[in-house]
Amino acid sequence: MDRLRIVVIGAAAGGGFPQWNCGKGVSIRFWRGDDNVTARTQSSIIASVDGEQWLLLNASPDIRHQIMSTPVLHPRQGERHSPISAVLVTNGDIDHIAGLLTLRERQPFTLFATSAVHDVLARNAIFDALDRSTVERRTLTLEGVFETGFGIGFEIFPVPGKVPLFMEEGEPEIGAETETTVGVRLFGPSGESAFYVPGCARLSPALRNRLANAEVVLFDGTLWADDEMLTAGVGQKTGQRMGHMSMVGPDGSIAAFRDLNVRRKIFVHINNTNPVLIENSAERRQAVAAGWEIAEDGMEVRL
Repeated sequence: MDRLRIVVIGAAAGGGFPQWNCGKGVSIRFWRGDDNVTARTQSSIIASVDGEQWLLLNASPDIRHQIMSTPVLHPRQGERHSPISAVLVTNGDIDHIAGLLTLRERQPFTLFATSAVHDVLARNAIFDALDRSTVERRTLTLEGVFETGFGIGFEIFPVPGKVPLFMEEGEPEIGAETETTVGVRLFGPSGESAFYVPGCARLSPALRNRLANAEVVLFDGTLWADDEMLTAGVGQKTGQRMGHMSMVGPDGSIAAFRDLNVRRKIFVHINNTNPVLIENSAERRQAVAAGWEIAEDGMEVRL
């Protein structure tokens, strides 16, 4: 029987790695040809059980390049075809919805999202380019179990987060567990499952309980340290203010996952300032020693 298969097609956070306008820190290593860093596109994974029909989780601005770089997503039938049969969006961040505009060429697929995310799309008329007579929009409810129709089931659950940057008014609430930011549990026909949580402000007790003893967790790896962007001189916000846990520190993800007994832990959504992107760095070695893998574009997970 076919089993769940996941491919990371975009391992970086918003802006990708290197960021197009960044000439400092980790990014400058790439521009200077350092072999110890590898380019990554913006946050997205795909999942399938038959290798023919695929669920896309988050549609990044890099989706066209990601499709071109991923043979299983190439069109194969007739004049118009795509193996992308459905898209699931976990929040309304630009790096997770902007790619929907690239998928506007009257190609049928199902678009899964919470009502909060569908509202974000509805309030921006440019997303009407996704013709509703071609793209079915299905609304997800928290804790509900859903079927794609091609062998993959999933459930969504609230994750501590915040509203997208472009929707902030004043100081936003950080860490609320609502429809604004969700995680996903994917499961295959034999009961195998994996969690995808590309954005998370903190590991709440409910989320800890949910992830404990998981087979695979692909988790928010945006920053190494909470003040990383301040220290690098490329931003004025901490990771916490942006709605992301850091990897290290007493409240970081490495410490938080230490006793959860997760069989395979993979950092995704990695910011261009994060030193774990440097293959021979002390930070990379520390993360790996703690049992974590650092995702790259093209990384495949078979369950």
